[in-house]
Amino acid sequence: VKRLVFERGDSAAALVHVTDRDVVVLTEQFRFPTFDKGPGIILEPIAGSMEKGESGEDCIRREMLEEIGYEARKLHKIAHFYVSPGGTSERIFLYYAPVTTGDLVNPAASGVAHEHEDIRRIEVPTKKFIADTLAGRYEDAKLLVAGLWLAANVKAKAKR
Repeated sequence: VKRLVFERGDSAAALVHVTDRDVVVLTEQFRFPTFDKGPGIILEPIAGSMEKGESGEDCIRREMLEEIGYEARKLHKIAHFYVSPGGTSERIFLYYAPVTTGDLVNPAASGVAHEHEDIRRIEVPTKKFIADTLAGRYEDAKLLVAGLWLAANVKAKAKR
């Protein structure tokens, strides 16, 4: 038996929720691997690769500042999971990041130039985001996991 493993390292991602305006902040960017079979440009939660010795929380705090300009005060871990266990050892550490409008410290953030990032910040009303998640309108797995978590937690709060 021959087995191949793509060792990419671990990553962190976060669903950023601007609570005082009740919107979810997503990123939109070109992703070459999706180009042949789909959109090329895809919506995702904020995400990035963890550097050696970096925790998931530290990684996502850094990525939030770089990609969308928000400073995270609190992070709540949703889960960690394997991206594609048949081919890669990569895990995603997924967080919920509640922020307020005042936590936007760099409105011009759009990624890191030397990494050739060209990221667009997209805001979606939370109710629409949940409806789109439940309708299967998103193609990114980490975004679907985060959206389903948010839908379950919004419903749980409503019942209390």
